[in-house]
Amino acid sequence: MALPVRKAVFPVGGLGTRFLPATKAVPKEMLPVVDKPLIQYAVEEARAAGIEEFIFVTGHGKTALEDHFDRHWELETTLNQRGKRHELGLLEATQQPAGAVVYTRQPEPLGLGHAVRCAAKLVGAEPFAVLLADDLVLAETPCLKQMVEVHAETGGNVVAVMDVPREHTARYGVLDVVSDDGRLAKAQGLVEKPKPEDAPSTLSIIGRYVLQPEVMTELAQVREGAGGEIQLTDALAATLDRVDFYGLRFEGVRFDCGDKAGYLEANIAFALARDDLRDKAKEILARYGAAADAAG
Repeated sequence: MALPVRKAVFPVGGLGTRFLPATKAVPKEMLPVVDKPLIQYAVEEARAAGIEEFIFVTGHGKTALEDHFDRHWELETTLNQRGKRHELGLLEATQQPAGAVVYTRQPEPLGLGHAVRCAAKLVGAEPFAVLLADDLVLAETPCLKQMVEVHAETGGNVVAVMDVPREHTARYGVLDVVSDDGRLAKAQGLVEKPKPEDAPSTLSIIGRYVLQPEVMTELAQVREGAGGEIQLTDALAATLDRVDFYGLRFEGVRFDCGDKAGYLEANIAFALARDDLRDKAKEILARYGAAADAAG
């Protein structure tokens, strides 16, 4: 039986240059989708999957993120005095038990693999999850919970995957598949950002991982890979000779919130999924759609 997954790593040290100037002073992970920052969606997804320890790998200028998950006594006192129970409940959703949240620094942006490696001592010798807040998943059952349930049965490394157009494989880590039942694929290899003509498949990894501690051992030895960065996929590939590797086609819709169009789409989709905003969102979309049609 696989060991339970209790810890999650959130690499949040990136600069967010694609969203400048909005991210000049605000961490990209704090950009809101409707009324909740991206990083809070990721934390809530992890908590729903049974995660007990939340490890943030931060960088320069990320104090707003740390403050978001801290207590705000003055605000809480004011809301209490005004009888704002609903708003108090929203604040409580940002808080974790004492000692459950840990921050460590990534001294320089050397890639996802390097960011995960910075959490090695905090993770220790047990399986752990990695969640990238840029990848937002709208699902009835949270994506990481689906993965943890699969991991409990299969063990090994489990990543969330989706089929992408072949011309997009150069944006992803891509699996070399040995067996596939339509939901769960077992891989014999993986390639980071292959050219479309070189891609072993179109089954591509998104920002959700359940990993064995052997990955940390390999990350300690991995050198620069694609893009001159330390790639997490290179460390995963190095464990294939002794750790099973699976890709789960998760149920749900993934939004790339590191891309402006994807971020816009996420705001629309999450608004339409909410009872308190659905009708208004439909009205707004219809109005602007009609205006766009009229403008030709």
